Amino acid sequence: MNKLVKNSVWLTVAFLGAWAYGVLAVRRDEPVNSAYILTAALCSYAIGFRFYSKWIAARILALNDRRATPCEVHDDGKDFVKTNKWIVFGHHFAAISGPGPLVGPVLAAQFGYLPGALWILIGVVLGGAVQDFVILFCSMRRNGKSLAQMVKEELNTTAGVIGVIAILAIMIILLAVLALVVVKALAESPWGVFTVGATIPIAMLMGGYLRWWRVGKILEVSAIGVALLLLAVWGGKFVYASRTWSKSLALPEETMAWSIILYGFAASVLPVWLLLAPRDYLSTFMKLGTIFALVAGVFLVLPDLRMPALTKFIDGSGLVFSGKLFPFCFITIACGAISGFHTLISSGTTP
Repeated sequence: MNKLVKNSVWLTVAFLGAWAYGVLAVRRDEPVNSAYILTAALCSYAIGFRFYSKWIAARILALNDRRATPCEVHDDGKDFVKTNKWIVFGHHFAAISGPGPLVGPVLAAQFGYLPGALWILIGVVLGGAVQDFVILFCSMRRNGKSLAQMVKEELNTTAGVIGVIAILAIMIILLAVLALVVVKALAESPWGVFTVGATIPIAMLMGGYLRWWRVGKILEVSAIGVALLLLAVWGGKFVYASRTWSKSLALPEETMAWSIILYGFAASVLPVWLLLAPRDYLSTFMKLGTIFALVAGVFLVLPDLRMPALTKFIDGSGLVFSGKLFPFCFITIACGAISGFHTLISSGTTP
């Protein structure tokens, strides 16, 4: 009976997903409700997580939960630290869900809603998530080694050096673009600077709380962190209203850029449990909260999509950027579907 109920539930999910995809792909002469995109996304992710990821884990990678992880074998209190699974999830989620998944789909919207929606949903399930999963598995099996080190071991030293150079070039270009988005968003914004800046001492408090005072008390530190984060968001209003504080924190773009560089340096040299992991974990609450609120809002309001499924700009005569649907849709929406940057996280701090 239980098996019959489970099968019925998953068949229903599959039917809803197929129905939503059909509406998105076929309907042209009347408005399409945005709830169809969310339905297709939720059903695709649910089926992919339940069946495809389980099949890869069991049949392809043969995961073994009794095998010691790199943080257990090389626990040094700095780079390799045994960490609660929810904090690891929060760190990884926050690290890969930066400005890229937001900026890319907005730019690709000039092609219409259909190409980007299909690429994000299908690309994530069949490509992006699989790529992250496999690289994380390989790094774990190789004592937390980086992507370039694994390339060197599997191929040769020359390939490893080329990999290092390529990764460095990609990181410079990628971080320059993403940092520009952050700088533009926070420059001359005292409210934003105060709220984002406040997450640093809050994260360090959370790290020390778990390390020294209340070891393993994830619910406690989560409640404290979220409360302080909401307080920081609320307090930003008074900072903005204060003439003194508003003037002091209305940082120009150059100052913001240097501040981001200094933070990146501090996060890389401090122990991972002190700043990097707890701050990413804290950021996840804000990101997931925003996502859940948006999903709930769409299902409550049920707004129609104003953008057509396909536009005339698929021929490369776009207003935002010049480029045809292929390959520029896949280049523009990289972090939202398949992104090489995610493999750097999967073979970097996460293992």
